[in-house]
Amino acid sequence: MKKLFAVALFSLLFSTAAFSQSKMGGMSMKDKPQPTEKDKTEAIPSKGVLKRGAPIGNSKKVSLAKLLNNPQKFADRSVKTSGVIVRSCKAMGCWLEITPKGGSGSVRVATKDHAFFIPLNSAGANATVEGMLKVKNLSAAEVKHMMEDDGAKFDKVNADGSVTEISFEATGVELKRKN
Repeated sequence: MKKLFAVALFSLLFSTAAFSQSKMGGMSMKDKPQPTEKDKTEAIPSKGVLKRGAPIGNSKKVSLAKLLNNPQKFADRSVKTSGVIVRSCKAMGCWLEITPKGGSGSVRVATKDHAFFIPLNSAGANATVEGMLKVKNLSAAEVKHMMEDDGAKFDKVNADGSVTEISFEATGVELKRKN
């Protein structure tokens, strides 16, 4: 009986630890990279490009309007796209929201593994992003946090407060000011 209890306790502790790590990507927020003052305040050049994260590579280029019209077709595939930044994280610069030039709809772009940051005043700049398109459900608590703390906006909030979100996990971002 003691042996059975010990095995059950060990299993419970192990699964709790594994669950905790999977929910936080294996590390807590305090262990994740933090932006420097330069990350937060660097000016996006009026000519040229400000690059953050990994260099933009050879992923298939897909218009943002096409991604928004048929997200399931491109979900979980590496692509690159471009848009105008309509808002970004005001605390750290760890996400941005882009909309198609002259179009409607938007997609929230998070930096992969919270590994790089964009300037806090990036709204209005053009962004080219490369990474993975995701279609995922956000809990009501995640939606509330993002709306209250980060200023995120969602077009369609479900009755239970959750949201089915089309998002993008960027490995690299290139920013340039509109001319």
